[in-house]
Amino acid sequence: MLDLKQDYFALFGLTPAFRIDEERLEQAYLDLQGRVHPDRFAHLSDAEKRQSMQWATHVNEAFRTLKGPLTRGHYLLELRGVDPAFDTNTAMSAEFLMEQMEWREALGEARDAADEDVLDELSRRVRHNSKALVEELARQLDDTIDLEAAADTIRRMKFLEKLQHEINDALTALES
Repeated sequence: MLDLKQDYFALFGLTPAFRIDEERLEQAYLDLQGRVHPDRFAHLSDAEKRQSMQWATHVNEAFRTLKGPLTRGHYLLELRGVDPAFDTNTAMSAEFLMEQMEWREALGEARDAADEDVLDELSRRVRHNSKALVEELARQLDDTIDLEAAADTIRRMKFLEKLQHEINDALTALES
């Protein structure tokens, strides 16, 4: 029924690009899930049930990957033969690193002071910068096809994602 070797964009009938029609992705996902959902195969053999589970898992993984800008960008780079090297390439611009140090210091101080207002403001700034990086990544992957710059942007997005999680954790801890 499904080709598990097919790339995620082809699976959903989308052109491989960073800018995608998210409504079309959502509709294609729902259509595919309706076709491969394990409940539709409950009356069949164990092998067919396992196969439907594989299909459903593949469709879910593909959807999660294409839905998020960070994972979609990473996936596009992989399709184009580029590894953003999250674990091994930590080179970032001095400006970005200085900003990260300031944010981490602000996060630590706000966490220690249990200052929800500062944490909220820091969260807003991180979200704003993350949005700018998403726009930058779209240009790099779809317009200029600058894969090296896109890999750098992906690494910076990953860094901001981690920082946002830490801010959210600090805010949650304050609510407890």
